[in-house]
Amino acid sequence: MEGVPASFPYEKDRACFRQPTGLPGVELYQAHISRYAFEPHTHEAFGIGTIEAGAQRFRYRGTQYTAPVNSLVTMNPDELHTGESACEEGWRYQMIYIQPQRMEELTGDRGWWFNEALLTDPRVAQPLSRTLAGLWQAESELARHGLLAELLLQIRPLARMASPGRIETGHRFDLVRDYLRANLAEPVRLDELAALASLSPWHFLRAFRQHYHVTPHQMLMAFRLYEAKQRLARGEPAASVAAAVGLTDQAHLTRAFAHRYGITPGRYQKQVRQP
Repeated sequence: MEGVPASFPYEKDRACFRQPTGLPGVELYQAHISRYAFEPHTHEAFGIGTIEAGAQRFRYRGTQYTAPVNSLVTMNPDELHTGESACEEGWRYQMIYIQPQRMEELTGDRGWWFNEALLTDPRVAQPLSRTLAGLWQAESELARHGLLAELLLQIRPLARMASPGRIETGHRFDLVRDYLRANLAEPVRLDELAALASLSPWHFLRAFRQHYHVTPHQMLMAFRLYEAKQRLARGEPAASVAAAVGLTDQAHLTRAFAHRYGITPGRYQKQVRQP
């Protein structure tokens, strides 16, 4: 589409997605990013990955991290985070995203949760890197199942089987977060969100940003684009996806999606729907 980049603005930045055949609820991702800075976004899946070269800087749960080569990054579902290069040459990395329900089905364990977002240890990161690379290259469903099982065994010692955020009494902003997710296609008013938290609009905006480190609109856009990603992966037309997630039109979806993920909706759809 005219005026919209087909990929990252910086020509050396690149990213590729894949949803392996026979592994529902699993998505693979490989990228080399030098100049691009990811705005706050979310994955409603566990994100597990390794830094292959360079270094990445990211904000997650209010903390700024720097991940050098041979680092393992583990992110829990529904946690907003950013990403940018921490060095001149950028960073090369690979990720796997696993839906929580799929994680439980595969392992038989409930309540997966990672306390630490970053571990820099080649003894852990390098074997996991090899497994991730093997998953990307595997040509048979049987091989992919075996490699995924190996990966889950590798990361199991790093996780605990409880999520304090899901067990303890929820925060007042949980209602706002859930409302945003449930009303992606609707116009959202500040006074409505503030009322959910029983705060004045001004106090609500300040407290919300302090709690989540993003604005309500940034969170809403993160949810909209993640939902768009899921719908595109199922083969839905971009125009209907835009309407379903509350964006103005297909052009709006294309601009926002390319800005967030570095590729257009059409290219993403082609990548993940390859046989």
